[in-house]
Amino acid sequence: MDVDLVVPMKHPRDGKSRLRGAVEAERHAGLVLALAADTLAAVVSAGRVRRVLLVAADPLAVAELGALGVEIVAESGERTLNAAFRHGEALLKADDPAAVVGALQADLPALRAGDLTAALAEAAGRRSFVADRQGTGTTLLLSAPGEPLAPEFGPGSARKHAASGAVPLGRSLPTLRSDVDTPDDLAHVRALGVGKHTSAHLGEPGEGSR
Repeated sequence: MDVDLVVPMKHPRDGKSRLRGAVEAERHAGLVLALAADTLAAVVSAGRVRRVLLVAADPLAVAELGALGVEIVAESGERTLNAAFRHGEALLKADDPAAVVGALQADLPALRAGDLTAALAEAAGRRSFVADRQGTGTTLLLSAPGEPLAPEFGPGSARKHAASGAVPLGRSLPTLRSDVDTPDDLAHVRALGVGKHTSAHLGEPGEGSR
């Protein structure tokens, strides 16, 4: 069953506040863009993904990401993470009311397309979610066909999504569970192997370690 994904982004200079200091201050926005670019590159190459809608606080600031094959739209008036997901969901369902819509974080630079494809296959049309590697947050939330996404992202989102009836997906999916909020998270994904955009921004040799 094909899935339409919503990916939110703050302005790169404002994103990932807990990651500040991982690179020089003037390179922080570039790092945020690189994390998103590697996430989206994996997403668009995954099986079962039909559309990817990037909901941006400032579409011009992330316009270069459109070259990866994603659609970019502006946030609605309410500038919160859950509002961005709901806005993207509404736009996608205006085109296809029966769509399966997913909410995906933009900070998964080690993501392998195979992990995302496996998660979508395991979900099999059920409202479901993938918890982060700590087990408290959520990296991916999926609706059932034509049903509300009902995002509850924020502190304790895994518990909130489970309480709302979403099914936790049980496969390992290490690269889909490894989002980046802190320097420790960045070290973790570098060990997994990040994509070429993050690798280049961090000054690592070659075209990325995956």
